[in-house]
Amino acid sequence: MITIEKLTKKYGSFTAVDDISLHVPSGTLYGFLGPNGAGKTTTLRMIAGILRPTSGRIRLGGHDVADNPMAAKAKLGFIPDRPFVYEKLTGAEFLRFVAGLYGQDGQLVERRIDELLEVFELSTWKNELVESYSHGMRQKLIISSALIHRPELIVVDEPMVGLDPRAARLLKDLFRGFVSRGGTVFMSTHTLEIAEALCDRIAIIQGGKIVAAGTMAELKSQHAAGDVGLEDLFLRLTGGEAAKELQAVLEA
Repeated sequence: MITIEKLTKKYGSFTAVDDISLHVPSGTLYGFLGPNGAGKTTTLRMIAGILRPTSGRIRLGGHDVADNPMAAKAKLGFIPDRPFVYEKLTGAEFLRFVAGLYGQDGQLVERRIDELLEVFELSTWKNELVESYSHGMRQKLIISSALIHRPELIVVDEPMVGLDPRAARLLKDLFRGFVSRGGTVFMSTHTLEIAEALCDRIAIIQGGKIVAAGTMAELKSQHAAGDVGLEDLFLRLTGGEAAKELQAVLEA
């Protein structure tokens, strides 16, 4: 579903993403992990077509994001890490607006709006201005907007930020159900427990480069990690052992 070839993003002399290649098969929940500043969000924004790569190619469902952006983006639902929405629209108006961007309107969209608002417990806020929504409610609205056109692929940056435990559990179940029906999820997260429990495959990025990719079993085998969990493996690959040692000293 996602094919990334030699993808690079530079800002002047600084290289945020450095010549990475990655394949995300259809029907997979793929975790994209890395420390702060590693290049995760930059990569996701390039996949979504928000940022233009310095070099390299991205294909979504066989469509090149640069050469055929409309067809590529039609397959995509993007959930950013910060829920920026138009505050002077109601929840329903915002979802209609997003559906319109994909050329969808009418009764099918209205039914879809009601379904999504019901799922995320926003039905009573349907006709209230978004400016009155809490952070968590805005995040739920953004998630709903990413699903409004029934995409084949969901790209999500830190999905659990701002969600209460019930909503977070709902989103986990939604992702697994989406993948079981043939959809694809590419998810960046700092919550390693979520990645280990949910993801079929994982890639770890450090300093703009992919340092590991595969299933948990493959990652452990590749790096002679034995029975260690994802947290220990992540720290080993991203140079986080020093932080772990500092924490041990503080606790002592």
